[in-house]
Amino acid sequence: MRKLIYSMTASLDGYISAPRGEHDGWAVPDEELHRFHNDAVRGLGGHLLGRRLYEVMTYWEGFEEREPDAPQYAHEFARIWQKLPKIVYSTTLTEVEGNTTLSTADPVTEVTRLKQEPGEPLAVGGADLAATLIRHDLIDEYRVFLAPTALGGGKPYFTALDRQIALELQEARTFDTGVVYLRYAAR
Repeated sequence: MRKLIYSMTASLDGYISAPRGEHDGWAVPDEELHRFHNDAVRGLGGHLLGRRLYEVMTYWEGFEEREPDAPQYAHEFARIWQKLPKIVYSTTLTEVEGNTTLSTADPVTEVTRLKQEPGEPLAVGGADLAATLIRHDLIDEYRVFLAPTALGGGKPYFTALDRQIALELQEARTFDTGVVYLRYAAR
């Protein structure tokens, strides 16, 4: 059975974006953190995204042509991301680009099926999509990158939960920028 991982960068006060959806550079990784993300994404069998995160991540489609002078680690991530199979769940998009499939199916039904297939772990990004999957006990691991900033509001990493989720710390790491990585397994 495949593992499903929910991974996002959050502010210290728990938000993945500021009140108006902006990031203003607080979540942009430096080289050390970027290379960590490269390794993590390289080990995935696919990525499930909500519409808003998908729109943010389309930045990496055509990146190498658009940003020829970008650092090597950014080009490496672009190649990894472009190759990775992705599914975006949206009722408003009509087309997607790159190695992405558009799904209007029920994500709970589809993810339940995907988890039963053999293969590498899947990741989910986007708080609303993750919240739906959390409510159905489909998330196996939570990875949060706590950025050393407080936003005071915005989109939370965990949307309102209908019950407590027991977690067990598996790994913790602090990066030079002060970002703290926490990896928890659902119990």
